[in-house]
Amino acid sequence: MILTVTHRTLYRYDAPVRGVVQSHRLTPAAFEGQRPRDWRVTVTGGVTGGGFRDGAGDWVQGYTVQGPVSEIEVLVEGVIETADTAGVLRGHREAVAPPVYLRKTAATRADNALRALAEKAQTGTQDPLDQAHRLMAAVADAIDYRPGQTDAGTSAAEALARGAGVCQDHAHAMIACARSLGLPARYVSGYLMAGEDEGPHEAAHAWAEIWIEGLSAWVGFDAANRCCPNAQYIRLGSGFDARDAAPIRGTARGTGEERLDVTVAIAAVQQ
Repeated sequence: MILTVTHRTLYRYDAPVRGVVQSHRLTPAAFEGQRPRDWRVTVTGGVTGGGFRDGAGDWVQGYTVQGPVSEIEVLVEGVIETADTAGVLRGHREAVAPPVYLRKTAATRADNALRALAEKAQTGTQDPLDQAHRLMAAVADAIDYRPGQTDAGTSAAEALARGAGVCQDHAHAMIACARSLGLPARYVSGYLMAGEDEGPHEAAHAWAEIWIEGLSAWVGFDAANRCCPNAQYIRLGSGFDARDAAPIRGTARGTGEERLDVTVAIAAVQQ
């Protein structure tokens, strides 16, 4: 598929701030499942800083905005070609060894309930790929897709206890369960184009990847939609959890309260 992306993030401050520094993971890497054709990131009044490709294969770009400033827009516009690889990530250049992703974070620490969910899901199989698929189904059954029930700081354990959440919570729960079974797992941020089935989704999306030793590859699992990523998905970057893989991270110098508006539009181009 050929997909177009328009992702607009607008920051407003009720009092002008002296300046803003941001770090972006907004540029998708090329691999067998996707190939960017044209991709631009612009920041209102932004000065481009240093950029580098980190050990996970993600491009990290810095920007600074000199104040006083009351409003900043970060605009992503792109065209990308995607293919269905059944969720298998191949041809993605990275240097971090998979066992590093066994490390727990506050958002992905497994409590007794998450460990019990993982153990029940793996009953009767020792195949890691089968275990991962069963984990996806178990998490989808245990956490209903219901926006407004959780927030950015909700942990996997809290989402499971509430029995509701969004894609971030499904990904955190998948990661927590997988790591409790000794399977390296990580959080992936990206985009998802709506399908004809109108299932639960968010255009700015997230899912989990689990390292499958037998395939020597990372495989994506989207519990929110009960599927592995296909040609409707665009992969931006990865990390230990949502905070680590955030597309935009930054800080503002000043006392103004920040308000955030985000709009994302994904569309397929006639081929």
